[in-house]
Amino acid sequence: MATTPEPSGKWNTDLEQKIRLALRDIRFGTVTLVIQDGKVIQLDKSEKIRI
Repeated sequence: MATTPEPSGKWNTDLEQKIRLALRDIRFGTVTLVIQDGKVIQLDKSEKIRI
């Protein structure tokens, strides 16, 4: 997912949508963006399930 913010500083809408979805669907855990050369190359979501 090599996506960068637009020059005006706005996020790419596809990337923003994926981040919002990851945050909306997680209750306990982490969402991590991996960035290389100023570009988001990976989005990781680790969820913990409480029993």
